[in-house]
Amino acid sequence: MKLRYLLAICIAYFAASHGFGQRLVTFPLQGKLVEIQADLYGSGTRGVVLAHGGPFNKESWKKQAQTLADAGFLVLAIRFRGDAANPDGSPGSFGSTPDNAADVLAAVSFLHRAGAKTVSAVGASMGGDSVGEADAQSEPGSIARIVLLGSSGGDAPEKLNGRKLFIVARDDKSGSGLRLPEISSNYEKAPEPKKLVILKGSAHAQYLFETDQGPRVMKEILRFLSEP
Repeated sequence: MKLRYLLAICIAYFAASHGFGQRLVTFPLQGKLVEIQADLYGSGTRGVVLAHGGPFNKESWKKQAQTLADAGFLVLAIRFRGDAANPDGSPGSFGSTPDNAADVLAAVSFLHRAGAKTVSAVGASMGGDSVGEADAQSEPGSIARIVLLGSSGGDAPEKLNGRKLFIVARDDKSGSGLRLPEISSNYEKAPEPKKLVILKGSAHAQYLFETDQGPRVMKEILRFLSEP
């Protein structure tokens, strides 16, 4: 495993210098005999982890990951260790939030080891909860910025570090009702600096990219991640 990890790091270093396209990498989960798979895009010293929502997979970020890579980011779209296919073959995510948060932290560590001077994380729905939990557990500065799509960011908003961007559609609903009240409540509890963007419509998390709001969502993310 150590040899494979070192090889993955070498690939990331080489990619950061030569601007390679998409490539598969693996890296270990600290303290466990488990490897995390991810798709790595782009180059540079600004890293971004992409954490998908429940009915999605790491490949679902391809378009957004390439846009970020074209803007100069080193992007890592992760496969949670609890990801598996549903009986109908569609993507499914069966890991717990604590396990998923640990996967995000392993991805952040990978990018730092690969030469990223700053690492941010974008999480959608379930992935946003995992990103928030990871950020709350991390050392200040380990995760510079987080973007939460259709997510309240976990159970400890007061512990979130760095800059925060919450994005949600006004009429986005779960089985228990509108998501906006809980997201707004966690946003109020989160420390500055922070920003909340409320969009028209009802699309949830990554589904926003499939609507006419998609370009604006990507623009907001790029602006947020690129601001000094």
